[in-house]
Amino acid sequence: MPDRAPQPVDRQLPTEEARDLISLVRDIAQQEIVPKAAEEEDAGRFPRELFTLLSRSGLLGLPYDSEYGGGDQPYEVYLQVLEEFAAARLTVGLGVSVHSLASYALAAYGTKEQQVEHLPAMLGGGMLGAYCLSEPHSGSDAAALRTKAVRDGDAWVITGTKAWITHGGIADFYTVMARTGEEGPRGITAFLVPGDAPGISAAPPEKKMGMKGSPTAQVHFDGVRVGDDRRIGEEGQGLAIALSALDSGRLGIAACAIGVAQAALDQALAYATERRQFGKPIADFQGLRFMLADMATQIEAGRALYLAAARLRDAGRPFAMQAAMAKLHCTDTAMRVTTDAVQILGGYGYTADFPAERYMREAKVLQIVEGTNQIQRMVIARHLVGPEGR
Repeated sequence: MPDRAPQPVDRQLPTEEARDLISLVRDIAQQEIVPKAAEEEDAGRFPRELFTLLSRSGLLGLPYDSEYGGGDQPYEVYLQVLEEFAAARLTVGLGVSVHSLASYALAAYGTKEQQVEHLPAMLGGGMLGAYCLSEPHSGSDAAALRTKAVRDGDAWVITGTKAWITHGGIADFYTVMARTGEEGPRGITAFLVPGDAPGISAAPPEKKMGMKGSPTAQVHFDGVRVGDDRRIGEEGQGLAIALSALDSGRLGIAACAIGVAQAALDQALAYATERRQFGKPIADFQGLRFMLADMATQIEAGRALYLAAARLRDAGRPFAMQAAMAKLHCTDTAMRVTTDAVQILGGYGYTADFPAERYMREAKVLQIVEGTNQIQRMVIARHLVGPEGR
């Protein structure tokens, strides 16, 4: 393995507090995440104790209100924390992003009483969340979901199956979208469901090409009973809540993608400056130098794009189109950069002795989760020219 240490990303951060936060995150990444990443991914081991540490350290609630245990950090800062974690290990970066996504509905749409009761434990009490929208037959077509919640007095009974759930089977709470009314987008309602509620079970985790340490599983709800005090927002508002959460979640995926791409570039640079062929480092060959230059340029462009969208969000301005653009560009960049990193390492890049092949396998899923990149193009086009079939 090359000994050349990667240079930390030179970040433009808004406050001294944010700089201290990034320094803390880098220390945790280097001491607690990187040394175990390859071994734990190979073994399919989820680092639950690390997530407990992150929660107790205030790193699972960064973009939320400090009144409820959050960090009061703007998205501009929170996303750069995600990038640092994803560069160390995508299972961690994506896990933090998904937990934030699962907490969003209650933080943004819950009543004051609900927020006081639940958010402190969710944001800083060691809990881990999961977001339940997709189903076996409805992924991109989220409005077609079939999981039902039927009113029974002052409670709801939830029955159905959710699919592709990150943290499925290990989450302490699930933010669940279920049908409470008519077919289509207006008949869906959001619920906060405890992970240990009777009737919840999970299928064995999916066997994936990457991110083996992050459990992805179907979650079954067999007559799960929750009180009406766990309904989030109004009846029929669930899909609007879900899509609003995804606008922010897509920025999290974009930041994670740039983290993976940066890690791959660092690996390629370290190898290229130390590997010698024909009497000189391979970094001296123009063809390879141009590859590295393109990789670095794509990463910088992606980072600028997700930060521009984050600043719109922080300013309270519309950012849905920019979030879709960032998710599209950054995840495509991650796929290109990680593929090029494997190419630069040659035969070594194809072996598990170096992390380049893991980065490439992990990058692929980022083009799929939280809205495929084909869906992102549809979202962008609708903002530009209006809905189809007008």
